[in-house]
Amino acid sequence: MFRTALRNVCAYKARLLMTAFAVMLGVTFVSGSLVFGDSLHRATTARATEGYERIAVNVAADGPPAGGSGGPAGIDAPTVAALAGLPGVAVAAGRVDGFAAVADRDGRLIGHGPSHQGGNFAPGADGTDPAYRFTRGSGPTGDGAIALDETTAARGGYRVGDTVRVGTNSGAASYTLSGVFRTDGTRLPSGGSLTLFAGATAQRLFLQPGLFRHVELTAAPGTPPHELLGRVEAVLPPGTSAVTGDRLAQIASNLATTDGDTMSQILVGFGAVALFVATFLISNTFTMLVARRTRELALMRAVGASRRQVRRTLLAESLLVGAIASAAGLAAGTGVAALLRTLLAPADAPAGPLVLTPGTVLTSLLAGTALPVLAAWLPIRRAMAIPPVAALSAAEPTAPARAGSLRDGLGAALVLTGTAAVVYGALTTGKDARTVIGLGAALALSGTIGLIPLLSRPFVALLRPLLTRLHPVCGDLAARNTVRDPRRTGATAAALAIALTLSSGLSVLGASAARYLDRATTHDFTADYLVEAAEGGMRMTPATAAALKNLPGATSSPLNQSTDYRLAGVPSVLTGVDPATIGRLLRYDVVEGSLDCLAEGRIAVADFKAREAGWHVGQTLPLQRQDGRPDSVTIGAVYRADPQSNLLPSITAPDSLVARHDPAPHTAAVLVAMAGGPGRAALREVTHALGDNPALAVLDEAGLRAQDSGGIGDQLNVFYALLTMALTIAALGIANTLAMSVLERRKEIGMLRALGLDRAGVTRMIRLEALLLGGLGATLGTAMGVFLGWALGRTLQENVVGYTLVVPWGRLALGVLIALAGALAASLWPAHRAARVDIPAATTAP
Repeated sequence: MFRTALRNVCAYKARLLMTAFAVMLGVTFVSGSLVFGDSLHRATTARATEGYERIAVNVAADGPPAGGSGGPAGIDAPTVAALAGLPGVAVAAGRVDGFAAVADRDGRLIGHGPSHQGGNFAPGADGTDPAYRFTRGSGPTGDGAIALDETTAARGGYRVGDTVRVGTNSGAASYTLSGVFRTDGTRLPSGGSLTLFAGATAQRLFLQPGLFRHVELTAAPGTPPHELLGRVEAVLPPGTSAVTGDRLAQIASNLATTDGDTMSQILVGFGAVALFVATFLISNTFTMLVARRTRELALMRAVGASRRQVRRTLLAESLLVGAIASAAGLAAGTGVAALLRTLLAPADAPAGPLVLTPGTVLTSLLAGTALPVLAAWLPIRRAMAIPPVAALSAAEPTAPARAGSLRDGLGAALVLTGTAAVVYGALTTGKDARTVIGLGAALALSGTIGLIPLLSRPFVALLRPLLTRLHPVCGDLAARNTVRDPRRTGATAAALAIALTLSSGLSVLGASAARYLDRATTHDFTADYLVEAAEGGMRMTPATAAALKNLPGATSSPLNQSTDYRLAGVPSVLTGVDPATIGRLLRYDVVEGSLDCLAEGRIAVADFKAREAGWHVGQTLPLQRQDGRPDSVTIGAVYRADPQSNLLPSITAPDSLVARHDPAPHTAAVLVAMAGGPGRAALREVTHALGDNPALAVLDEAGLRAQDSGGIGDQLNVFYALLTMALTIAALGIANTLAMSVLERRKEIGMLRALGLDRAGVTRMIRLEALLLGGLGATLGTAMGVFLGWALGRTLQENVVGYTLVVPWGRLALGVLIALAGALAASLWPAHRAARVDIPAATTAP
């Protein structure tokens, strides 16, 4: 029976080609995603643990040095010298590090993410530092010199001897580049920048003169790290701890997570969707093949083959198709993984070889081979009902499959149950609402797929007048052919409906989220510029805002956040502002009281905060901070605010009140308005007043909008690109259905040609059938996607005040047009074959 199955696969290879191609695409996507994730994870882990082998023991400061008086945590020079003198210690290198951002020649920040690091050059007796390998120049030795890692120097176009602008928490300054170096993952995280200073300079900038943050001990030859650790622990001063380099490497490996891991999981999910869509193509293919091979299967039964043998033959055919397609998909997946790493890997991802694990091979082959078998099971089960006497028939049975009442009833029940669950989840609150919506969506989508054969008739009937008006003969024939086999039509349209459901649902959620973020970001912003710490690395202080006070024509106010307050026992964060200018820089929608209360030493409270705490205007609240000094404040105004707003604080206080309790608050941002409004000249003035510090970002309204909501559009574009795989497979399904339909209707098409329908008319008929299939799937998918987008959006409204449904009609229309274009393209080959049917041969065929 296996030889029979192999012969049949070879005999029907043309009809099975699209099925195999669809399976191959799905497996390619799944295997490529798995290889991409494994490769990126291994490369990241290798980068994160690189270099720890040179560290035998690391001693770190956990608290103030012995005998200190509440100063910063650090290890003093005598302790470093004592550690260097221990038996088995070859080198003891004191390290100090902190935030340091490097500007390029145009003043822009080099690198991304929070990994802008600064450190000290710690040469040994031979004048070298084992942590760094200099490729040009040498390490910094003077107060005005620095060294840069090789990647940062290349990005900035810097050479030894150039002047480089570097920003730290102490401000920005210009330095002379003394050298360029390479280092490992212990010192330089991927994608970041590393600036080396002379030892005394680094201590002054990042800690305190004479102190180190940790000490790296290199063991002498023949000294095991655990043995050296025991010697170190015996002499450790209070406030310090020691671990081996192996332990640090293990910790770094456990923490080596990247955005690529999440992206890999998303890609696997989209690959699974593509494989699911492929099941409809496979099921349709085997349904039509079984119908065409009725006499052959009956003859096998008539000559003695049992039902089990026939079933095994057909299952073996599906298994062969899946195995061949899976092997091809696995091979192609490696190339796709390389492409994905180029397009989707984080910019800071380290390089490394592609990794193909046994798990990836097994998963891909199992998915690709099991899917065709499962999808072909129902058509094969129907084939078992063919009696041997059917072989004696003079013609193939051609009774069309009808959508049965049981199928319709089950589909309707699933749709009603799923819709009810989605609506219930959307109208209720709680952490389980999204789970209920997800289950309801799965039920509703499954039910809709089951009802598509039933829904195809009214859909075609609705469009039939339009088709017959455009092309009376071809339009009527196309409509009749589309509903001739509702089950086949439903399975073909279902694949397209799934893809459109996902794309339209993502469009609704993306457009709604983008509208909300845009409003939350810019609605309250009335200043010209917002100054914030670039990439989250630098901590701004009130001194940052003070630099703008003397800028001519500038109106500014800091947003000084101070924590650890309790107002009437309620944990609170106070944001200090300049009472004289804040009304010009932020939009306060005051509902009670007046914002002028800030100038009188009172506070203004957001409405949601007042409701939660039961506060009102005129109420005096006891104030206590961790410093233990009691005080009291009076509420002078209540204003409307979104709890998710990036700018409007929950409690606005005069900066003098905050300074009274917190001498060093965190300045979250500085708002600036220029007399002449925003512009290039104004931007240069603000940037220059801030000391041309690359660690500070100066954003206008457009920059704020792009920063907070621009990423949504990029993510949607990636998801749309991934969904094209499912759309491609759905288009293959349409092409496959039409091609096999043309084969089944060969005699009918020949008769139409003989009765006067020309080739153009036949081509037009097939294309209209494709458009009806595409329109049915696109309409149902878009409707389902909008419904699910609304439901999921409702669950966000509980925690995201101001979130409203936005239906992106343009994107939805574009999705439908793309689906119709794909269906039309899929009809080109079947239409060409139908137009080339030989009239005499077709009309005389049995």
